[in-house]
Amino acid sequence: MTEQESTVEVEAQDQQDEGEIAADYIEALLDIADLDGDIEIEQTEARTTIVVGEAGDDLAGLAKPDVVAALQELTRLAVQQQTGEFSRLVLDVAGSRDARAEELQSLVDAAVAAIQRGQERVPLEPMSSYERKLVHDLVREAGLLSDSEGEGAGRHIVVLPA
Repeated sequence: MTEQESTVEVEAQDQQDEGEIAADYIEALLDIADLDGDIEIEQTEARTTIVVGEAGDDLAGLAKPDVVAALQELTRLAVQQQTGEFSRLVLDVAGSRDARAEELQSLVDAAVAAIQRGQERVPLEPMSSYERKLVHDLVREAGLLSDSEGEGAGRHIVVLPA
């Protein structure tokens, strides 16, 4: 086995451990709240996604964007505490990720329309790095430019003409 193959195996194992730690943490939280929801771990090379329940499950209270963001951050911290490594995991509760992607598409559509009406720049609401990546991609697909501005929790995207 080459050194490169060994490194890839170690990274894959670390990612699997990250997913299992996160799933256990979420399962414990659901037990405390006396809520039911299937938990799946989806892994790509870039990140681990923890999917909790499906759209329509009795997890509506947990699927609100602010709640998902808070749970995601708590889960990341729990993983980081156990692994000692920064975690880029994403949490999807009862279809919240797809719902948020639709909201972001609507924000981009409105910004594109404003640019087409002659507005020089359209600042969007602050959002997570994951959401900013999605928005940058959507803006590029619409044929416009985007830039991130601000720091920390105030970091946001500005949509610009091409």
